[in-house]
Amino acid sequence: MVVSKPSFVSKLLPTRLSRRDSFSSFVGIVKLLREKSKRQPMTSEGKPKWDPAVVDDNLARLVAQANFDDVSERRRVREAFKEVQLGLDHCLFKAKYTGIKTNESYERNSRGLEVFSKSWLPETSNIKALVFFCHGYGDTCTFFFEGIAKKIASAGYGVFALDYPGFGLSEGLHGYIPSFNAIVDDVVEHFSKIRENPEYRGKPCFLFGQSLGGAVALKVHFKQPDRWDGAILVAPMCKIADGVAPPWALQQILILVAKFLPKEKLVPQKDLADLALKETKKRDQCAYNVIAYKDKPRLGTALELLRTTQEIERRLEEVTLPLLILHGEADVVTDPSVSKALYEKAKSSDKKLCLYKDAWHSLLEGESDDTIFRALDDIISWLDSHSERNPSS
Repeated sequence: MVVSKPSFVSKLLPTRLSRRDSFSSFVGIVKLLREKSKRQPMTSEGKPKWDPAVVDDNLARLVAQANFDDVSERRRVREAFKEVQLGLDHCLFKAKYTGIKTNESYERNSRGLEVFSKSWLPETSNIKALVFFCHGYGDTCTFFFEGIAKKIASAGYGVFALDYPGFGLSEGLHGYIPSFNAIVDDVVEHFSKIRENPEYRGKPCFLFGQSLGGAVALKVHFKQPDRWDGAILVAPMCKIADGVAPPWALQQILILVAKFLPKEKLVPQKDLADLALKETKKRDQCAYNVIAYKDKPRLGTALELLRTTQEIERRLEEVTLPLLILHGEADVVTDPSVSKALYEKAKSSDKKLCLYKDAWHSLLEGESDDTIFRALDDIISWLDSHSERNPSS
């Protein structure tokens, strides 16, 4: 079978090499990848679309001069932008909820990494259940999720989230995932400590994963098959859509180079915000999530994501917990057909698939206000029914 290769890929594919030339060829491949990476359009991290009336020159300069690989600088920039973010003209930030207490904390985990976490709890009502959120690749738990968490907490749920190491306010090289399994272990460790709190004993516990976080949630379930009362998966990353993943031949080259340069940002990719958020105004507001990773994927990270999606696609039949899957039918980032396959193949007897016509990837952030709140209402309705009939022992 003949495989058609883009001209860039054909430049990278070597002919038969002598041993003497192999190292030179490898160096040449890396140089070409770097040149290709530099020729990609500037990301929103390099050229943010900010309203000058909202972000003054001092804030803009702070971001421009920050080294986001340094977690202390990510934390400093986030603190400076906190009020700007909460004041954005977005339905998730404009909605007002009372009686919710929040808490932010840093804790060093068993790997020696300081991890940021946040909780949103109803102050007056008895907590119905606990919801544990796993964020997406280009996201954190302190931006759009603030509004999502408050909406869910206002319905009587305790909501807990963390930034993975290397993301948001947690320690680690920005956007670098040396091991997806290590992230899953970090999530399990953190969520287990919360569940062990005597105050929450007997409360139903649900996983809530979005995009890459959907893959994290499924891997948590595989690791703890009998520990969770259900999972909510929004556009889960069970497979990277063909339009986002590099061509097969280029993938093989990237896999080779990743063994030697895992931290390099050499993976060509379109701006995910342009593909994920349907409404232009909401898409532009992603620029205000200044600590989210928006640069080109690091080679090691891309390889881990590829391996993880391939593993999950093979293991869909091992999913046994109650499931709510939500996916936009027009998603071009994560493949909605794999959400359909998950629904069909999962051994769960209690499962529901909600498809949203013409909706893109960021179902809870980038759609019309009506669609966003319809999806959130679908989530809360499912939580209500499962919290009542599935109390944890």
